[in-house]
Amino acid sequence: MNRIITIGREFGSGGRELGRRLSEELGFAYYDQEIISEIARRTEMSEQYVQSIVEHQPSFAFPIHIGRSFYPAPTPVFDQSMTVYQEQARIITEMAQKSDCVIVGRCGDYILRDYQPFRMFVYADMESKMKRCRAKAPEEEKMTDRELKQHILGIDKKRARYYEFYTGHKWGDKLNFDLCINTSRTVIKEIVPAVAKFLA
Repeated sequence: MNRIITIGREFGSGGRELGRRLSEELGFAYYDQEIISEIARRTEMSEQYVQSIVEHQPSFAFPIHIGRSFYPAPTPVFDQSMTVYQEQARIITEMAQKSDCVIVGRCGDYILRDYQPFRMFVYADMESKMKRCRAKAPEEEKMTDRELKQHILGIDKKRARYYEFYTGHKWGDKLNFDLCINTSRTVIKEIVPAVAKFLA
């Protein structure tokens, strides 16, 4: 059986960067945005719409179908959400069957539970998350500290609702993970070798 690492993470904690660097250190495949692209390809929904469903509440701010047709979808929003989740589960399972891999977010730990993945959760204090967000934000983005904090809390709240709806488990609950990493006031690339050594 392939070695599988799944990573759940708070927004701004550096979980995505940790996953990417860890995959490079271990020589594993890395899957993140690729999952969204593949769902969009298979369902003929736009990537923006798929992204609005995955980890977030569905939104009709974007055209649902790609190509020339912009007619409303004939199925209710709930059906669209279930379709995306089912396709996501199929894709993640296929990726896990291909090779050793690191999968970031998207209920990977739950979807692959029968494959016994090594389940990680990455978190940090608010100050550190805000600092990371500001470091990666475009120059034109001008959020006050209060606005940024609300933005971070809002995304995590949506992730929690999404995860809990599909898995029945509490998002971020330490009992559902094999390793929880606090990245507060740390440099991600400096801790990756130690994590990789632990997993080797």
